[in-house]
Amino acid sequence: MSVLSSRPDEREARAAQSALARVRRYLQEHPEELSSVPVLVEDSREELVLPRSAVELLAGVLAHMAAGRGVSVVPAHAELTTQESADMLNVSRPYLIGLLEAGEISYRKVGTHRRVRADSLMDYLRRDDQRRREAADELSAMTRELGLD
Repeated sequence: MSVLSSRPDEREARAAQSALARVRRYLQEHPEELSSVPVLVEDSREELVLPRSAVELLAGVLAHMAAGRGVSVVPAHAELTTQESADMLNVSRPYLIGLLEAGEISYRKVGTHRRVRADSLMDYLRRDDQRRREAADELSAMTRELGLD
C-alpha cells in the first residue's frame, strides 16, 4: 500500500498557509468548468497542467498543513489493518471492531485478520457526519420550539 504522510514543522506550516491562500484564490477566480489547472514551476519556468480535482485535493492538504496537522493520503482501494483503520477514525481498535461486527463498516477476512478498504472508512465517516448534522438540526429545532434560544 502506498500511503503518503507528512507532519509539517513551523516553517512548512507557514509555507502551506501562503500557498493555500494562492491556490484558493485561483480556484475561486476560475470557473469550475475547467477540468485542468496550469501550474508554473518557478525553477524551470515549465508549466504543468494538473487535473482540477488534484488541485482541490492539494488545497485540502495545504489547509491541514497550515494548521500544523499531519496529513496522510491513502488510495481509496487500499486495504488497511484494523489498527490503521482505528487510527484513521481516531478510535480504539476494539471500538472499530465493534463497528465492523455491527455492519457499520464493510471488511473482509484474510485468514484470521480483518482488512478494511479505505473507501469503506470514508463512506462510514460521511454517514456518521450526516447523522451528527441531523441530530444537531433536530436539537436546534427542539431548542427553538421550547423558546430556549
